[in-house]
Amino acid sequence: MSRSIGEVAESAVVLAIKQGLTVATAESLTAGLVAATLADTPGASGMLQGGVVAYQNSVKSAILGVPADLLGAVGSVDGGVAAAMADGARRACGADVGVSTTGVAGPLAHDGKPVGTVYIGIATADGSVAYAYSFEGDRPGIRAQAMSAALERLLECLVQADLPHVK
Repeated sequence: MSRSIGEVAESAVVLAIKQGLTVATAESLTAGLVAATLADTPGASGMLQGGVVAYQNSVKSAILGVPADLLGAVGSVDGGVAAAMADGARRACGADVGVSTTGVAGPLAHDGKPVGTVYIGIATADGSVAYAYSFEGDRPGIRAQAMSAALERLLECLVQADLPHVK
């Protein structure tokens, strides 16, 4: 049985607080849904540092530090961009963990990527990584799936950080 979004967010908040870790978000296609869902959870102020809604490439570059040459070469919907966004959020907000979303919610393809293409980035002081997804549905549905995937990846990162051999 899968957990609800609220349960995933609550688990992430509780685990981050238990570990003394803070989180920041960088969101493009989800435009703040990840941060808002975390903030809906009681106790989130103990772990959520802040977030950046970086819809435009100029914001990705200027605020989050995503290299302009990377954006120029691959566009905004790319795993490398997602990883850089997550790291930029972590650094800009002074957080232990950064989580990012970028992708194509539709109705039209973007930067040569089909509707439903999504990348979730996760960053810690040890480095950053991106995960690729291909979602189906309408614009709100794809955005909701991306938000859910970002929270799942955040929780996964926090669970791994809780393992004795990782600390």
